[in-house]
Amino acid sequence: MVGHDWGGLVAWTLAALHPRLVHSLVVLNAPHPLALRHASWADPRRQGWAGRHALGFQVPMLPERSLRADGAARVERILRAWAGPDWVATAEFDEVVRRNRDAMLIPGVAHCALEYFRWAVRSQARADGQRFAAELARPVDVPVLQLHGTLDPAMLERTARASARWVAAERYQYRALPAVGHFPHQEAAAATTALIADFLTG
Repeated sequence: MVGHDWGGLVAWTLAALHPRLVHSLVVLNAPHPLALRHASWADPRRQGWAGRHALGFQVPMLPERSLRADGAARVERILRAWAGPDWVATAEFDEVVRRNRDAMLIPGVAHCALEYFRWAVRSQARADGQRFAAELARPVDVPVLQLHGTLDPAMLERTARASARWVAAERYQYRALPAVGHFPHQEAAAATTALIADFLTG
């Protein structure tokens, strides 16, 4: 199972709740959900942009309008702020920005994207969120490779490194990617692919 960001949080969850379905786990710039939760509660301002976005997205309707305004210009600002400087200077980055802005303008996409953040915050005080956190406390017992761009301002590296607490497997690997931001699979595609391939064949 391989996942990035929210996909990585889902991958952590699948490995914890349904370990028989997962042979191994690779997460990119995605701390264990409980590591992220603890860091967000301890100091939401230091956790990075993800914490500020999650709080700002709790208001109904206005965040959707903000994301879609001016042809989804805010999407480009987020991508630029979260990416490493080397990738931002490439033509590929411009193409990624165009495609992400186009996607955000599809009816319903902005709302669906924000609902992740809303549930993550609102569930903290609800019974379903409490049950979710309790079940996630079981250590992941499959081999885990965690890749993390060191320049990521959204999911901070210190939060990602804290994920080791929830991994029981002896084969836990953490690999920091210098000069890479929140999108290692796009910013450093060859290096990311090589690390994943080595892990899966090792």
